[in-house]
Amino acid sequence: MKVSIIGSGDVGQALARGLIELGHNVMIGTRDVNKKDLHWVKKHPKEKISVGSYTESADFGEFAILAVAWNASDNVLTVIKPELSGKVVIDVTNPLIFNDDKPPELAVGHNISAGEMVQQTLSDSHVIKTLNIINHKNMVNPKYKQGKPVMFLCGNNSSAKTFVKQILIEIGWEDIQDIGGIKKSRLLEPLCLLWIEYGVVNDTWNHSFSVLNS
Repeated sequence: MKVSIIGSGDVGQALARGLIELGHNVMIGTRDVNKKDLHWVKKHPKEKISVGSYTESADFGEFAILAVAWNASDNVLTVIKPELSGKVVIDVTNPLIFNDDKPPELAVGHNISAGEMVQQTLSDSHVIKTLNIINHKNMVNPKYKQGKPVMFLCGNNSSAKTFVKQILIEIGWEDIQDIGGIKKSRLLEPLCLLWIEYGVVNDTWNHSFSVLNS
C-alpha cells in the first residue's frame, strides 16, 4: 500500500523504515525536504520511499500516519486536510509541553484530548489513536523478555479500527485492545506521561505496558 508519514522525526522515520521493510511504499512529509538525517532514504528505490512536502505526502498515501510534534500539528493539519479527506489517519501524537528542567506536561486533557482535536480538524477523515504509549524504537516488532506488550487503540469508525488493527498486526503487535471511540484518547494520552515518569524513575526507555489476566 501507499503510506503517508506526516512528520520526519524519530517516530516518523522508525515507522517508515518498518513499513518499507514490509513491502509498503512510503512518502515522508516534512517541512525540510533536505533534512540531513533523511539521507538514508536515498539508499532505497524511489518507488519504495521518498520525501516530499506535507501536502505531497498526504496526497500520496492510501492512509496516513500523523507523527508531527504537537505544537506544529494545528498548522500542518490545516494545510493537509483536503488531501486526507475520506482516509484513515493513524494519530500517534501526544500533546506534550516541554519546560526547562521540568518533566513534560499535557497541553490538553480531562475534558478534551489531542485525538479528539485531530478528529475535529480532520472531520472528513477517520482518525484512530494508537502507538502513542511506546518508544519509537519499539513501535515495529516489539520484543520484550518479560512478556507480551499491549497496544491500545480508539476511534469512532469501526471499519477504520479494523484496518488499523491489521496494520498493527503486520508490524508485530499481537495483543491489541480496542477501548472505544476517539474520546478514549483522554485515557491514552495521560498513559504516555506515566510511561515517561516510569522511564525517568527507572532510567530506562525500553519498557512497555502489559495487561495480565488471572
